[in-house]
Amino acid sequence: MAWNLKGQMIESCSCNMFCPCWFGVQELMIMDQGWCASVIGFRIREGRSDGVALDGRKVVFTPDFPGPTLFDGNATARVFVDEGADEAQQRELEAIFQGRKGGPMENLAPLVATWLPTKKASIGIEEEGETITVSVAGAGEMRSQLLRDPQGNAFTLRGGGFVSGLGLEEANLAPTSAGWADPEMPKRFETKSGARGGFTWSG
Repeated sequence: MAWNLKGQMIESCSCNMFCPCWFGVQELMIMDQGWCASVIGFRIREGRSDGVALDGRKVVFTPDFPGPTLFDGNATARVFVDEGADEAQQRELEAIFQGRKGGPMENLAPLVATWLPTKKASIGIEEEGETITVSVAGAGEMRSQLLRDPQGNAFTLRGGGFVSGLGLEEANLAPTSAGWADPEMPKRFETKSGARGGFTWSG
């Protein structure tokens, strides 16, 4: 059945600022360290799937790509769902974020070779000024800071690549710092690159 989600996405990855994958051009999508790991938080404002209300839920998607490019796939990934979700909400969110119900994640799912079991966890997405902190109990924390030039203007991407591919009208560049240590993922990692924006998904 049809589903839809609207909310805010906060993306980070281990590449230097700015992650080449955002451009969506295969020739440019070479990972800075020869591999890439990411923490992507989703704050769902409104949502419904198969008759299940998803308003207010939080999800964190963490993929680890061995590289050297995104299209080499063979990633290991996990979906975290906030502990306030009931069984039906977790079921629907897992299906959406693993790409089994269409939408943007359907395009990323074939690049994931191993899906670790979905986990319910205490997820925090807190905003203070222009800094957003995303945390998952037992895994790590990521801080996203809006990037501005000396005149105070934000750096914004529109159209094409991951912007449209991830259901965003625009993405604001927001460098990140994170320490991530999910013991079942291939590696511990830190993030540097980041972007964020409002997303609208359906399937």
